[in-house]
Amino acid sequence: MDKIGLIAGSGKFPLLVADSARRKGLKVIAVAYKGETMPELASIVDEIAWIGLGQFGHLLSAFKSRGVNHVLMAGAITKANMFTSVMPDIKGLALIGKLLIFHDDDILRAVARELEKEGINVVSSITYLPELLAPSGCFTKRKPSKEEMEDIEFGWIVAKELGRLDIGHCILVRRKVVLAVEAIEGTDKAILRGGAIAKEKAVVVKVSKPNQDFRFDLPAVGLNTIKVMSTVNASVLAIEAGKTLIFDKEEMIRLADSKGISIVSR
Repeated sequence: MDKIGLIAGSGKFPLLVADSARRKGLKVIAVAYKGETMPELASIVDEIAWIGLGQFGHLLSAFKSRGVNHVLMAGAITKANMFTSVMPDIKGLALIGKLLIFHDDDILRAVARELEKEGINVVSSITYLPELLAPSGCFTKRKPSKEEMEDIEFGWIVAKELGRLDIGHCILVRRKVVLAVEAIEGTDKAILRGGAIAKEKAVVVKVSKPNQDFRFDLPAVGLNTIKVMSTVNASVLAIEAGKTLIFDKEEMIRLADSKGISIVSR
């Protein structure tokens, strides 16, 4: 394989993937989403095609015309835009017509199936950056208290059920009460919403789905997660080792230590 296709969503993950793949000697062909993908990606990849949400025919054409037969998906799509910014082409409409439920995994698996029917294999999103997966352990100086550990244990069970239903990855808990459940608004807004109710010491639990597909939609945290938590005085971030992406890890830990926030990966 001398080239890789990149279906690029928002955030810096697509940029990191592209840079890593090129350093390994691969030509990177990106399909990017208008209004979602960072413009900087264009200067990192070898070729890029910009499309609108739902334009599956354009995506397929971009890869097939360039002889791409392996692709990966990196970066999120703002879920709320599914209701305001989708501009499907003919193949996009056909794909949407096959869906019974518009959950993340249903959509992404449907895209993967259609790509594979066209001879394009979808590989794991962490193929070129396995080092971004969280190791196990407590990353911060402060460890969770006994009460916080009880909230983590309770929240973990609830978050896994949330994932089984393909609703989201994250919940907020305090004193074994669920304060907020992540849905279409995303992790940051769920933290703000639940943290406002708790006032302080909310525990944030973010885990993978029970049948997590490593090709897409892995839970991710980073420096901004801690920034958002600090605005509502949340006290703990609990994530799943080996199944969660961490961005800006060192800066994230430094900020958490300065705010007295504990980060646990298990």
